[in-house]
Amino acid sequence: MTLPPLSDDAFETLAAEHVLGLLDGADAARAEMLAQTDDAFIAAVERWRLRFAELDVTAPTHPPSPDLLARISATLDDAVPQAAAPRAAEPQAAPQPAARPRASVGHSATPGWIERLWESLGFWRMTGFAGAAATLLLAIGIAFGPFARTPQPQMVAVLMGPQGEPAAVVNAFADGTADLIPLRSISVPEGRVLEVWTLWDPARGPVSIGLTGEARRIRLDLKNLPRTAPNQLFEITLEPRGGSPIGRPTGPILMKGTTSVAL
Repeated sequence: MTLPPLSDDAFETLAAEHVLGLLDGADAARAEMLAQTDDAFIAAVERWRLRFAELDVTAPTHPPSPDLLARISATLDDAVPQAAAPRAAEPQAAPQPAARPRASVGHSATPGWIERLWESLGFWRMTGFAGAAATLLLAIGIAFGPFARTPQPQMVAVLMGPQGEPAAVVNAFADGTADLIPLRSISVPEGRVLEVWTLWDPARGPVSIGLTGEARRIRLDLKNLPRTAPNQLFEITLEPRGGSPIGRPTGPILMKGTTSVAL
């Protein structure tokens, strides 16, 4: 049986809910199939994983209160329209989800996939109102904030730390620039800096493309370098203030990763 095609909005929503583990039934089966066979869906899933990665890595773990499930269930029950007459007002109103986010300046309307995710009952039921709002607003901030761009990055590299944990993301764009997005804090000793390197040709050696005194989001300038290619290495080392004195990495490698095509 051939399934009907998805609209762009439905496609993005399916990928986002697949990453969050909110799907079941036919939707879950379709997402699993697409995740194995459809390159565009695989790329969309990876984009959503990167958008949620910062929250996954940095958010502290807090055990839920014993009455959390009961309070969420009561709130969801109150939100469902009832055929019977309205109930008398309760002494204390149950918490309600935050107002739907408005489109930011420069956007004519809130994108449809955000609207659908915001209205997803499974999204709110699984994560709770406060956590769901924080997750969704983080995704909106990453997708449409000051560092958001059109078109999408051409190459993406996930830099891994020494224990194999995601530590940063590099998004490389067609205009010759790239964004470094750290996913965790890094302790930088006095008199030292973080230096970002890229390597596309072993014969040429690594080239410095950025310095920063702390783990923060920075713009990298690749305009004078060859176009970023698949499997190109990006890494961050700890160097003396002002950067490596010999134009090559001298300090320990804190994280590294290679690029993949962002479809």
